[in-house]
Amino acid sequence: MKRLIAPLLVLIGLLYPFAVYYGLEYVSPRGFALVLGALWGLRAIFSAENIINCWQALILIVFCLLLFVFDSPQLLQWYPVLINMLLLTVFVISLYLGPPIIERLARLREPDLPAHAVVYTRQVTKVWAVFFLFNALLATALTLWAPLSWWMLYNGFIAYILIGLLFAIEWLVRQRVKNAHELD
Repeated sequence: MKRLIAPLLVLIGLLYPFAVYYGLEYVSPRGFALVLGALWGLRAIFSAENIINCWQALILIVFCLLLFVFDSPQLLQWYPVLINMLLLTVFVISLYLGPPIIERLARLREPDLPAHAVVYTRQVTKVWAVFFLFNALLATALTLWAPLSWWMLYNGFIAYILIGLLFAIEWLVRQRVKNAHELD
């Protein structure tokens, strides 16, 4: 069960803007709150050993409780903003409390990272933090001032293209950095 929660939350996150846009006439915001709240509740239970995951889950459970109480369709649109702000927070905190998130991920593959790679992963963590800030600000603007269709298009499609683009650019830069250090 524990292994299913994280991928299920990712899948729901990917489909969430479409579910809100197409599902609001069939499912109330309270229905969304119950499903999201249950999944984040399970995440909190199964990630009790990881304080960051647990806090994220608890913050999202509070959001789901507010969504349930107020039963507001517009409140549903704040979910991507909250997710991006939580990711931004995790990435920024990791820069100060270390090791940075990207370094942790890199060490899963290569436990003995060279010094230049540690510096590089720190910079990449900063780039992702800026991306999450940008994404949160744009999602906020769309929530406040744009039609629901624009919100859905950005949060359900364009944001993922930007994430993929950032991954691709970072991979290309990483190859150049690796090659430059192999020549030294």
